[in-house]
Amino acid sequence: MAKKTAAPKPQLVHIQSPSADDAPLSKAQKEFNRLTKRIAKLEKDVQEFREAATRLRQRVQNEYRPLQTQHNAVRADLVRLFDRALETYKLTKGERRKIVDLLLDGCYDLVERGHPDLQPIFDKHAPPPASAEEEVEEERQTSEAMKKLFAMRFGIVFDPAVDVSTQEKFRAYVDEKMAAQQVEYEAAQQGQEARRATRKKSPKQQAAEAKKLAEEQRITKSVRSLYMDLVKALHPDLEPDEAEKARKTALLQQVTAAYEANELLTLLRLQLELEHIDQSHLENLAEDQLRHYNKLLREQASDLDDALYEEQQELSGFTGQPYYALTTPAAMEYDFKRQTTKLQAKIKQLAAEVLAFEHDPAALKAWLKAYRMPRAGHGPIMIQL
Repeated sequence: MAKKTAAPKPQLVHIQSPSADDAPLSKAQKEFNRLTKRIAKLEKDVQEFREAATRLRQRVQNEYRPLQTQHNAVRADLVRLFDRALETYKLTKGERRKIVDLLLDGCYDLVERGHPDLQPIFDKHAPPPASAEEEVEEERQTSEAMKKLFAMRFGIVFDPAVDVSTQEKFRAYVDEKMAAQQVEYEAAQQGQEARRATRKKSPKQQAAEAKKLAEEQRITKSVRSLYMDLVKALHPDLEPDEAEKARKTALLQQVTAAYEANELLTLLRLQLELEHIDQSHLENLAEDQLRHYNKLLREQASDLDDALYEEQQELSGFTGQPYYALTTPAAMEYDFKRQTTKLQAKIKQLAAEVLAFEHDPAALKAWLKAYRMPRAGHGPIMIQL
């Protein structure tokens, strides 16, 4: 099998430390080196994270999803066994109550997970529907709880004369109040902006704004100068050799993308690769030029930080894990193996229990004796068999 060729490392953009006889690096030069090093690491981290996240998604689809299907099939077998047990086994009232609780709270999701044939079983053992009076009282209690929540979180004052006894009425009232709050907030913001606009700026503020504008213009000019230098060198129209023309076209696309994204380090790398600048050029950059470059490099590092965080958040939405739990390829691999092993063990145990309960009612009774029903009033009941 042919050995994979390693991807070429990006050109190192670094101001070399001087010899003992020369002056030490300046503060701006040291920051330049620190930033270029940090950006190179962040680029590597983002790339490795994206590749690992793609592999993880593929493995979840190809390896973990079939296990979930298998697990749900065994759970469906348990539902059918529970139904038969309720019909044929000699069970106490407490044992029956536990089985019904497990059916309705622990397995009802199976209808939406490929087992719609179980719906009649759930319907058969579901409690009778609430009376009209009970439904009205439940709606009232829910409305009171929601009123307290919205009053505490959003400062909404509920008019006692307004009817919010149903979800529809409650939602309409809250929407109206929130819209009124938004109008008041926007009016206040516009008033503040109008006052700020009419307020005369001090000479110090005017000087600071002028300095900031001039600095931004110098930065833009510096980056554009790098860009135009590369465009002139790489323009493919006058290149007679087709292979070289294709190479220059690809490089020019890189240059344009880097310029539009304000990726200074990428432009400097390309200049080094094309030998349009060398180490002496970097070492002799003027201090004000370095400060402009460092500002852009800080922005580039910040953008990469944001990109990595967005990738982590996106993966978190896919896995259900906190974003900080899967920040490296090694962590993804470890968690996938852990989750897979856990699910395989659960399938094996549940299949053994179904087999035992089917042939030995005493085994089911012993299992039910050890099972403790969740107490009401302690948060949402979430059972997963």
